[in-house]
Amino acid sequence: MTTTTNRTMTLEEYLNYDDGTDTRYELVDGTLVDMGAESDINVVIGSLLFSVFLQFAPYYCLRRGTEIAVSGTAANTRYPDFMVVTEAGAAALAGKKRSLITFEMPAPVLVVEVVSSSDTNQQSRDRDYIDKRQEYVQRGIPEYWIIDPVEAVIFVLTRVDGEYQEQRFTGDEWLVSPGFSELKLSAVQVLGAGL
Repeated sequence: MTTTTNRTMTLEEYLNYDDGTDTRYELVDGTLVDMGAESDINVVIGSLLFSVFLQFAPYYCLRRGTEIAVSGTAANTRYPDFMVVTEAGAAALAGKKRSLITFEMPAPVLVVEVVSSSDTNQQSRDRDYIDKRQEYVQRGIPEYWIIDPVEAVIFVLTRVDGEYQEQRFTGDEWLVSPGFSELKLSAVQVLGAGL
């Protein structure tokens, strides 16, 4: 992940930005950050979750490649690996030029981030464990999962009184999702996806 400009942008400027490439950017504190290509494990885990969550939500409420605007010291957007949006959220996105959940739209009910296996430096890991955790709780997202294939652990964070409470799952432990109580998925099933 590399920063591509020193100039701070507003969310509006970011939404209108086009550098003529297919580069995928996040806006972090008003600065464009090149997200690079997704690793295969991120793609496979996202695909697994999409297929599993079809049991609980219609396909148009399951999102990969959709951005979400979040609060920070300046304008921020994130590209979660997987999201579940409400029917109202899906309706708000329908027909939009850009698949971006703005502040005026309902927050997703679940956001999932897969910690990249190539992200071994602490700054990159802190992005998912600290920065996004704070951004998503402030955005009002009731459930946030951090899937870490390197550490072989999944954290399910649930928003209670404006803060996240976390549960840790490893190995054959069944994930407990307050928003999806019928879910039957173990940590090893998710972490071993594609192997």
